[in-house]
Amino acid sequence: RERERERHRHRDSRRSPSPDRSYKKDYKRAGSRSPSRERKRPRWEEDRERWSENQSSNKEKNYTAIKDKESEENASEKNEEEDEELLKPVWVRCTHSESYYSNDPMDQVGDSTVVGTSKLRDLYEKFDEELGKRQAKAKAARPPWEPPKTKLDEDLESSSDSDCDSEDDSSCSSSSDSEVFDVIAEIKRKKAHPDRLHEELWYNDPGQMNDGPLCKCSAKARRTGIRHGIYPGEEPIKPCRPMTNNAGRLYHYRITVSPPTNFLTDRPTVIEYDDHEYIFEGFSMFAHAPLTNIPLCKVIRFNIDYTIHFIEEMMPENFCVRGLELFSSYLFKDILELYDWNLKGPSLENDSICCPRFHFMPRFVRFLPDGGKEVLSMHQILLYLLRCNKALVPEEEIANMLQWEELEWQKYAEECKGMIVTSPGMKPSSVRIDQLDREQFNPDVITFPIIVHFGIRPAQLSYAGDPQYQKLWKSYVKLRHLLANSPKVKQADKQKLSQREEALQKIRQKNTMRREVTVELSSQGFWKTGIRSDVCQHAMMLPVLTHHVRYHQCLMHLDKLIGYTFRDRCLLQLAMTHPSHHLNFGMNPDHARNSLSNCGIRQPKYGDRKVHHMHMRKKGINTLINIMSRLGQDDPAPSRINHNERLEFLGDAVVEFLTSVHLYYLFPTLEEGGLATYRTAIVQNQHLAMLAKKLELDRFMLYAHGPDLCRESDLRHAMANCFEALIGAVYLEGSLEEAKQLFGRLLFNDKDLRDVWLNYPLHPLQLQESNTDRQLIETSPVLQKLTEFEDAIGVIFTHVRLLARAFTLRTVGFNHLTLGHNQRMEFLGDSIMQLVATEYLFIHFPDHHEGHLTLLRSSLVNNRTQAKVAEELGMQEFAITNDKTKRPVALRTKTLADLLESFIAALYIDKDLEYVHTFMNVCFFPRLKEFILNQDWNDPKSQLQQCCLTLRTEGKEPDIPLYKTLQTVGPSHARTYTVAVYFKGERIGCGKGPSIQQAEMGAAMDALEKYNFPQMAHQKRFIERKYRQELKEMRWEREHQEREPDETEEARK
Repeated sequence: RERERERHRHRDSRRSPSPDRSYKKDYKRAGSRSPSRERKRPRWEEDRERWSENQSSNKEKNYTAIKDKESEENASEKNEEEDEELLKPVWVRCTHSESYYSNDPMDQVGDSTVVGTSKLRDLYEKFDEELGKRQAKAKAARPPWEPPKTKLDEDLESSSDSDCDSEDDSSCSSSSDSEVFDVIAEIKRKKAHPDRLHEELWYNDPGQMNDGPLCKCSAKARRTGIRHGIYPGEEPIKPCRPMTNNAGRLYHYRITVSPPTNFLTDRPTVIEYDDHEYIFEGFSMFAHAPLTNIPLCKVIRFNIDYTIHFIEEMMPENFCVRGLELFSSYLFKDILELYDWNLKGPSLENDSICCPRFHFMPRFVRFLPDGGKEVLSMHQILLYLLRCNKALVPEEEIANMLQWEELEWQKYAEECKGMIVTSPGMKPSSVRIDQLDREQFNPDVITFPIIVHFGIRPAQLSYAGDPQYQKLWKSYVKLRHLLANSPKVKQADKQKLSQREEALQKIRQKNTMRREVTVELSSQGFWKTGIRSDVCQHAMMLPVLTHHVRYHQCLMHLDKLIGYTFRDRCLLQLAMTHPSHHLNFGMNPDHARNSLSNCGIRQPKYGDRKVHHMHMRKKGINTLINIMSRLGQDDPAPSRINHNERLEFLGDAVVEFLTSVHLYYLFPTLEEGGLATYRTAIVQNQHLAMLAKKLELDRFMLYAHGPDLCRESDLRHAMANCFEALIGAVYLEGSLEEAKQLFGRLLFNDKDLRDVWLNYPLHPLQLQESNTDRQLIETSPVLQKLTEFEDAIGVIFTHVRLLARAFTLRTVGFNHLTLGHNQRMEFLGDSIMQLVATEYLFIHFPDHHEGHLTLLRSSLVNNRTQAKVAEELGMQEFAITNDKTKRPVALRTKTLADLLESFIAALYIDKDLEYVHTFMNVCFFPRLKEFILNQDWNDPKSQLQQCCLTLRTEGKEPDIPLYKTLQTVGPSHARTYTVAVYFKGERIGCGKGPSIQQAEMGAAMDALEKYNFPQMAHQKRFIERKYRQELKEMRWEREHQEREPDETEEARK
């Protein structure tokens, strides 16, 4: 509070309300000579010292748990307030134009509000000559160097000449190139470049990664795909007028990043103008189209989830487009060397008559009273860069600088610390100064001071990319896992594990393998830029943002192809995202990593590494048990799994349901087998890929730029999955009717055929009695009996003959009451149950992957569960058979399950899908909790095999359980099988059953109960610890249900 009061006394100081405006302190550059600043500086230093003393004293205090909790709550409330403030618009104005701009209406051209004067034109010419062309001139002055060609270059040239017209392989060069491409040779070639600044500093080349070409696709494959920077629907943009601000055709957005971790530095870039200090806060983005209906951009960097906000604000007027382009070329191409970041499009990259889709302006601001903000005009930024364009250590002053007092030198070195300096023509051209040392090792020779830079070696060249280290790490993890599951650990195995751990540590500590490197460079030939690492940190977020915006703009083109406009744009993006896709840097990832290492902040703060795979990991028995032990959420939350497998799981059920329903109504006389054959033809991947091709989904899909989907067969399979995900997204956001219309339009191009498909007739029983057939109950004993079932379940059927048909078994012959048996209804009911169960699981289990959801669905929609529900509802008493004695018949499990599926179909035909949802909410979904707590989602045979695999021995084939039939007794229609299961030659279980499969299940269950499997014990302990109270309640309910019949019998007596 004391600091706040002091700041408010100054006319130019104002507290920033948002994270990106936390530069509220009046940062002073070392060596400032302004008298007014000399008066302010001691007070600022006092504040800083007082703050650091308070921080150190706070660390020494031992706070109680209550205080910690209160501080966490206050911090969360503060973060919420800061996020709210972040999005609030502020009052903005520009600094004076100073005869560089004219806002006279008579001078304006087109839709501009400001036009540049001749003075501004001269400034642009000077900037272009001194800074804009400096890099190109330096490269031209150096002798040309032609790197030796590799086998891959020759293959790419030949594939480009042949144009790879084969339709069987969309990227035919990829698979063969991977065999001939030598990574080591490519790295050596890059290391041998004569203009390389230092052997431990990596540089960027257009179209190249650190270990070879970025794209190894064929010429044909390069013409399409988001991975090649081709966004469908993009058209060339008419160039902006260079000497005006084009205010009428540009839309202005302020870019900010939250949380501000790693984007706020203690040495921000500051420009002094008119006795004020303007602090860098980020970038402004000028777009040629409004960014409407585009969600916030989220990206993981430094293991932290960042959100990039683009907030529409009033446009700062004092700039011209040519000034923005000069600055962008200088920063992004000359300093950061982002050669593969193209804002026009691959085919228009060198087209001068086409305008970039976005223009960027750095924001240097000072805060004004009443929440106002003053933005520095663009010409002042260019003048500042020209003023800073000086040699880091001038050759004529080196002798004098070496004679400086230690304090004076330290002051200069501190001023340079964190600054970006550039050596034109070198590779890389620019680097961040972390230390500046002037030690002279040879008294006879004056040497330039040394620039010390702490960088990071690329992963391909460190231990993380070393094949030997990777192989050793995998064997170490595997052995550690085996020993953790072994009932008896031998001393030799412990020693082997320790040896591998030591070997890994040795590789990590090798100088040639360490990630962190220290680079020492002579300061000779280096020039100051005036730019610090905070500008580079913000600049490296812009490629991610532009990719995000361009992709969502091209998805609007997909909306037109679909015929449906998504309200939730993230849902559409999710449907198009293949599991292989990762949003890294929005461009060449190695270029971004190299630039961040060379010019970004020195010591970024890293979050938890698990953020990358926390919600994405699927492999491993422990991961399976962990995820499958989670109960459903009562309040559905959005899933944190950011690819389309879950939507594909939902869409698959929707497509199967739509196909089943339409076939069922359109072919009323076709039996179940014929319907299943037709359905298989429609829902198979080969046909769905053809439908996806109609929507051109391959042009919109997001997937890794690698060999994953190079083969045409793999791509078609991914397109079929993407189509299912799209149908699932339409169903989820729109309705079943929207999904039905989209599917029908894609199935049939002919309007007449489409109308037949979409407008199917009613059920034959409904056609006979259009309103209701309940008047027949009086004359039919069968229907009269079914009214008892209606009363029991609380549903009155409009056409009760549908219910009668659902309960009519196949053994009953044709009759005029039901017009057939329930086999066709069973076909339909299965698809309906699959859809309803899938939707419920998709919504209430957001952390489960596709495979986990399939396991849960299988535990719900199976013969055993369905038969149990049918038995509880007493359906067997109402089954219509050909038995004239009318005695109760004991029905098999499969027959009871078929009865329930037929009933579901009758309920859907007579009512609608909402009734089926309610029925399953009451009778099926509450059972999920018991399935999860008892781990019934996994059948005994699978569970036994998993437990046996955890006991495998390293270097040997894993032992698996073997089943042998010991005995078969009884007649052919009522046989009983006895099966034993063996593990490592020992019998561990035995079971009996009416079929071999059921007997094997019994044997596996017996083995799990008798044999001491560590994995099984771990699973039971895990569930017991996690759900102790729920298990206790479940056991009490089961005991109560078992006692209830006995108590009722005793009371009756």
